[in-house]
Amino acid sequence: MSEPSRSNRLRWSIASLLFASTTINYIDRQTLSVIAPYLKRDFAWSNSDFALLVIAFRAAYTIFQPVSGRILDRLGTRRGLSFAVLWYSAVAIATAAAAGLKSFAVFRFLLGAGEAANWPAATKAVSEWFPKSERGLAVAMFDSGSAVGGAIAPIMVIWLYSVTGNWRPAFVVTGILGFAWLALWRVVYPQRVISGGRADQSEESKRPPWMSLLRRRETWGIILGKGLTDPVWFFVTDWFAIYLVSKGFKLENTLIGFWVPFLAADLGNFAGGGLSSFCIRRGWPVLKARKLVIILGGIGMTLLIPTIAISNFSGIITLFALSTFSYAAWSTMGLTFPADLYSSGAVATVSGMSGAAAGAGTIVSTFLIGRITDRYSFEPVLIGASFLPLIATILVLVLIRPSAEVKKP
Repeated sequence: MSEPSRSNRLRWSIASLLFASTTINYIDRQTLSVIAPYLKRDFAWSNSDFALLVIAFRAAYTIFQPVSGRILDRLGTRRGLSFAVLWYSAVAIATAAAAGLKSFAVFRFLLGAGEAANWPAATKAVSEWFPKSERGLAVAMFDSGSAVGGAIAPIMVIWLYSVTGNWRPAFVVTGILGFAWLALWRVVYPQRVISGGRADQSEESKRPPWMSLLRRRETWGIILGKGLTDPVWFFVTDWFAIYLVSKGFKLENTLIGFWVPFLAADLGNFAGGGLSSFCIRRGWPVLKARKLVIILGGIGMTLLIPTIAISNFSGIITLFALSTFSYAAWSTMGLTFPADLYSSGAVATVSGMSGAAAGAGTIVSTFLIGRITDRYSFEPVLIGASFLPLIATILVLVLIRPSAEVKKP
């Protein structure tokens, strides 16, 4: 087999494994959200109590995103992601021993600490193995795992609960998946990059100082964009089941519709990545192609507002699906920017910074969602979730300029 052919097969095999890692990552984290209505009943939790568990995960995720990004730029993708998956899979299994709000909070914090490395690692791998014309699709591939995991989790978890009558086996089974993935990852991912394997081989792999990265306006465009859009996604992933119950639907009767927004997000990943790659192949500048998707995605996320006036289940599911489709297209571009604008030695660090901003934004929004929904309703939440992405879109357009493409540190 020729060297280019071998390299091409290897890099798409790596992308497939990154997709699987993201899928398992989301199954692990979604287990709690799916069975939240049952846990709220068994432990007599309020929405504010449940919000504390979400915040515990998000706090660790926020703290360890930039930390894990810097570690990954030092250790490399293979070793760094191996350790992370080993960590969070063990924590997922250990969560079966939780006995109340405090112990759940501890386990969720530990889970967030481990899962924080997935996106910086995947983004770094894409920057190393894929040319710019293929990065949009490669990012779409691994990021779509979040939607696939979100869709699989309710089916798997509710089935396990219905069969066993107990929530604990769900955490054990989902945690075991990570160990199976880890064995495959260690076999497939090479200990060193094969000749001709990396894209942009001429780029240096130096690690620029934090402050030099923060002095760039493009860094802030990536950070603020991610920080304002990700809370919309996590509102859906963390609160969708509770929202449906609040609208008067029984969770058992809504399982078919529950996964539709996650499937729509999966399609949105590939639509965003595919559209940008298509435009680049047609001769568009890279950033212009990415920004087209950003604009369309920002507009599409406003479709959460009409759900306020709708009580029909199909209508609610459809609008949520269109919104998550738009979010995923937007997010794919946001995740691709670090690979487009920075050298290999800085990609995971910048990605981690944006992840930390996303975590901080989600912590604030989660706290507010718990308080607002306990005292009022989900209506103010839906309005806010529709307008924040528009602000994020404007900031990206203003802060990330075409000249940034030639300024890789």
